Amino acid sequence: MNLHKLILTNNACYKAGKTITPKGIMVHSTGANNPNLKRYVGPDDGLLGKNQYNNHWNQDKPDGRQVCVHAFIGKLADGSIATYQTLPWNHRGWHAGGSANDTHIGFEICEDGLTDTSYFSTVYKEAVELCVYLCKQYGLTERNIICHSEGYKLGIASNHGDVMHWFPKHGKSMDTFRADVKARLAETEATAPVTPTAPKKYYRVQVGAYSVKENAENMLKKVQAAGFKDAFIKYS
Repeated sequence: MNLHKLILTNNACYKAGKTITPKGIMVHSTGANNPNLKRYVGPDDGLLGKNQYNNHWNQDKPDGRQVCVHAFIGKLADGSIATYQTLPWNHRGWHAGGSANDTHIGFEICEDGLTDTSYFSTVYKEAVELCVYLCKQYGLTERNIICHSEGYKLGIASNHGDVMHWFPKHGKSMDTFRADVKARLAETEATAPVTPTAPKKYYRVQVGAYSVKENAENMLKKVQAAGFKDAFIKYS
């Protein structure tokens, strides 16, 4: 995952300052043929490129709407794919149009013309990696991931079709997406570094010193009978 951060501090959502305990992730797509991150994320940080229309979402009400998500996935100025975090992950976003705003982290995948297999494959993989990252951070699983259209069916989001108007064009669905997140989570757990076990320390206890050998031998027998088979007499 190519993760960057540019918090939309001028957006009214950010200024509202409300927080949530994330219980799920909602996947969105933008619904417009513009794969460039600079359309939504700004100002230019040297990687995004300049938005000549200055209509990015780092303003009070972008396009006159009360909208804001936690992240965007799309193209940088050099054509590479990146993820930009645009709200703190535990900030209450304005993305679902329903009660999912109170429970879900929401991110947008920037759409293109919906037919570019290469672009789709790259942003799909980036979205999987973002979900894996968030699942590990908040103790979630693939079962806690839905798209906007699924949120509508559950009664926790407004009536939008994303992402099911796009994913099936490339042989994917939210079920395959969740399966890919599950598999990636398993991979990361399998390759997690193992913390080395600290070597055991042994502490020797001296039970006494005797000037008479017979007394020492009698004490040794008692100690060994108590289960300390490696006890021994040390002569000095």
